[in-house]
Amino acid sequence: MRLSMIVPVALLGLFAVGCGGSDTPDPNDPSQQNQYANGQQPGAYNPNQYQQPAPTAVTPTPAPTTVTPAPTGASGGSPATPIAPAAAQVATLALQGLAASEAPGMQPDGQPFAAQFQEGQVLEQAINIEAGKCYSVIASGVGVQQLDVQLVLHAAPLPPQVLAQSNGQGATAILGGKANGCFKNPLPIGGPGKVIVKATRGAGLAAAQIYKK
Repeated sequence: MRLSMIVPVALLGLFAVGCGGSDTPDPNDPSQQNQYANGQQPGAYNPNQYQQPAPTAVTPTPAPTTVTPAPTGASGGSPATPIAPAAAQVATLALQGLAASEAPGMQPDGQPFAAQFQEGQVLEQAINIEAGKCYSVIASGVGVQQLDVQLVLHAAPLPPQVLAQSNGQGATAILGGKANGCFKNPLPIGGPGKVIVKATRGAGLAAAQIYKK
């Protein structure tokens, strides 16, 4: 009677082991070691298991750069092409006739100067503006429709200052002629300056001469 009771109990124990045994987790199981290390039960939800992707840095697009053109100088034009006065004889001959009526009693200050102009171009001639002297400038052009002349004080580091300018129309420009009188330096000292001849409208050649007394 006792043997028959022992056999069924042994068989039940083997059946339990064959069906998977206990639900208690095995700490020696490598698949469960990480969860034991983190203090979590096996199979529990781990919030660190799913990480949010790192945000992507957005580089702003640089604003377009505005390029400001460099100024062309106080005269407001690009340089004309200088030529020998003999090559502009048709213009220099006109200067001689104008000097008799527009600059009487005055003497030439230096030699005539000439250039080939495109519209808007300028020709500059250095001059030493002497104390107490009176100046006139006569310019004549061929092909140029409007010619203008300025006398400019250019004593660096001060900005250029226009002392006198022509106010006529056409291809002949007179600064300090008989209508307005020559320009007299009011200062007791002289200074560096320049005469600027500009083809304001039209293209061609032009020559100019400075006179003083």
